[in-house]
Amino acid sequence: MGRVTERRKVIRIRDGVVSTRPDTLVAEEPLEIRLNGKPLAITMRTPGDDFALAAGFLVSEGVLAEQGDLQNIVYCAGATVDGSNTYNVVDVRTAPGVVIPDITLERNVYTTSSCGLCGKASLDAVRTTARWPVDDTHGGIAPPVRLDPDLLASLPDRLRAAQRVFDRTGGLHAAALFTEDGELLDIREDVGRHNAVDKLVGRALQNGDLPLSRTVLLVSGRASFELAQKAVMASIPVLAAVSAPSSLAVDLAAETGLTLVGFLRGSSMNVYAGEDRIALRAAAAQG
Repeated sequence: MGRVTERRKVIRIRDGVVSTRPDTLVAEEPLEIRLNGKPLAITMRTPGDDFALAAGFLVSEGVLAEQGDLQNIVYCAGATVDGSNTYNVVDVRTAPGVVIPDITLERNVYTTSSCGLCGKASLDAVRTTARWPVDDTHGGIAPPVRLDPDLLASLPDRLRAAQRVFDRTGGLHAAALFTEDGELLDIREDVGRHNAVDKLVGRALQNGDLPLSRTVLLVSGRASFELAQKAVMASIPVLAAVSAPSSLAVDLAAETGLTLVGFLRGSSMNVYAGEDRIALRAAAAQG
């Protein structure tokens, strides 16, 4: 799909000199997500990885948990008056026997690139719908994830180096998934930070990789409640952000066992919850 970027004419002013030139912008279009034929949600997103986005969204809503829960995803033709396919409507079909939570079909969800799901569910709702605990030890069989601060500090540069569309537009959020050793597993970009995370989680579901219980999720912006929720629903034990977390994100992390790191810039960072997964140096811990 070639709609990730678009060209627009811009009047450029530099040191008093006016010129006209084309500019590359990130594309933003609505995507309607239908579940078994019924309208469910509309999100403003950057076209591309739409099936993964829809699958990841349904993981965060507690509808999908494993590859076998998903029967197929298709673009809906005839979504316009003239019957043409805009590639802005997808229908997700669940496998027979998948139980659909009542709330997902009883509400009209509208999500934007800035706020995600407005009126999102409470902390209690996340706890009751999560399929797996945020447990990186697999019931005590494996050692817990333990991250050196220097390794965490290196991740933003790796994310930035892998952002292809951002270099052309400067207008995209990114989310990246790393192993506990710092290996980049996947990166997705979108005009909405929540969509970028959904695309990551959706691809993991499609590949049969859920739960993501020994990974680190890094986001290029702030860490909101909904991003912490998406990490918890995918059983990701560590969420790191280059900007600030919200108070509700910190509350959710503390209640679920999620490690939450904010202001990850250079060699500095703030650990808001789950500090047991960070190999803190004694001097730093005392400070």
